[in-house]
Amino acid sequence: MANTSSAKKMARKIEARTEKNRGRRSRVRTFLRKVEEAIASGDQTAAKTALAAAEPELMRAASKGIVHKNTASRKVSRLSARVKSIAAA
Repeated sequence: MANTSSAKKMARKIEARTEKNRGRRSRVRTFLRKVEEAIASGDQTAAKTALAAAEPELMRAASKGIVHKNTASRKVSRLSARVKSIAAA
């Protein structure tokens, strides 16, 4: 346990930040799951709208440091490619 007052304050700040980040990460995962479900159902219009909603959430998470910028870009790229491939199938 923290001894100094500054260490105690940092512990409180870390706890609060962890809680916020947990919520943000959960929110991103929810948006990604909606895209995955739309892709699995084969409905391209639903997949496109879900992707359009998920992309800004992912990028916001990247800007907040929840995921790395390149990870977010990679996920968006791969999801958009999968959404495009629904039309071809």
